[in-house]
Amino acid sequence: MNERPIVILTALDLEYQAVREHLIGLRLHRHRAGTRFEIGRLSGGGAQEVALGLVGKGNQPAAVLAERAIGEFDPLALLFVGVAGALWPQIGLGEVVVATHVYAYHGGTSEDDGFKARPRVWEVSHEPDQIARHLARSGTWFPGGAAVPKVHFGPIAAGEVVQDSAISAHARWVRRTYNDALAIEMEAAGVAQAAHLNRSLPTVVVRGVSDRADGTKVATDGANWQLRAVAGAAAFATALARELGRELPHVTTGRAGAPMNEGVRNVASGNARVGVQAGHIYGNVSIGQPQETALDWAAELAKFREKLRRALKAGELDEATFAAAEEELDAVAESLSTRTEQGKSKAMIALKKLRGLVVDVAELASKVTSIIAAIRGVL
Repeated sequence: MNERPIVILTALDLEYQAVREHLIGLRLHRHRAGTRFEIGRLSGGGAQEVALGLVGKGNQPAAVLAERAIGEFDPLALLFVGVAGALWPQIGLGEVVVATHVYAYHGGTSEDDGFKARPRVWEVSHEPDQIARHLARSGTWFPGGAAVPKVHFGPIAAGEVVQDSAISAHARWVRRTYNDALAIEMEAAGVAQAAHLNRSLPTVVVRGVSDRADGTKVATDGANWQLRAVAGAAAFATALARELGRELPHVTTGRAGAPMNEGVRNVASGNARVGVQAGHIYGNVSIGQPQETALDWAAELAKFREKLRRALKAGELDEATFAAAEEELDAVAESLSTRTEQGKSKAMIALKKLRGLVVDVAELASKVTSIIAAIRGVL
């Protein structure tokens, strides 16, 4: 399992609760801007952590809070889970749709002869798509004793309106312009945009079909199809989170966004010497025997504390930010002193908060990033 959490976001409370039922050991995590997340582990064994958040309806809040979650947790992957309306009759109520593409369908230009679409589209990364398809084929993701809902893979259309008609001008336009979309909803485009801007973070949108977007939404909601649909989506998404946690850790990403190895080891014997010449290095370079190298994190934190004081004196930080940064530094030191994985996890969260506080001072933000990388690789 990877030490980095997987973030799962939902738009509605009932979607949030459906995912929450698959998590154990939940604890509250407060973002400095007021957003509340819950962090827990996937039930059924394993140590994969999940950070769960609620974004509300619409692509704009979904984009903002997805960006916030990515910055806060530096996740291994991002999943968005919820309900959607089916656009094709072969997609049954309660079945699951996993996005291969996300269409932001409201972009366009209005001309004398009508509205001309100018869509944006995001395609899911190949590896998460392959993992999701393999999971769907296995049929092992749904609780035993119940019929396994069918899983469909295809494009999802994300806009800013609830479509509940098959014959309205809007419905006809969507069908004509985005004819291959399997389902329609209101958040996936925002989430996909946030993920794309963060080094193309692996992102999967999982939707349970709760209505047919054809004027029967009141009836299907009254028949509890929302609850049944989101139960299937949550089951698939949490099973997928477990698989992503197992499969994705073999790749790490540097600041330039390119996958790279954790490290390179050069060994010399006798009178030979090893030299290293490089242009740009992302991550850590260690000279000597790795097993003998230990990070003097106390000294690093002390140096950083001194940099903070200098930044305050120079007017680069105000008093309130300085005090908040000092608190996070104290939390880092206390957590690392335990020399446990749990302490390391708490320290990493505090360091990310610290980085957010000093992000406007490039030297400080860069230093925090290097401390995060060093602690992740050594402790």
